[in-house]
Amino acid sequence: MDIQLNDRLVMKKSHPCGCNTFKVKRIGIDFKLICEKCSHEIIIPRVKAEKNVRKIIKTDGE
Repeated sequence: MDIQLNDRLVMKKSHPCGCNTFKVKRIGIDFKLICEKCSHEIIIPRVKAEKNVRKIIKTDGE
């Protein structure tokens, strides 16, 4: 899966705040994601993140 920094991910499951869009802040063995609505930071394993991605919204080289 081609996920880059600052891409927005639409996930299958939503965050408890109700938003299902997250911004990618770190890539590695884990992903650091920030909720677009409440700005809560989460760290999840790469395998789990790639499994739960519904859509990738690319950014233009920010």
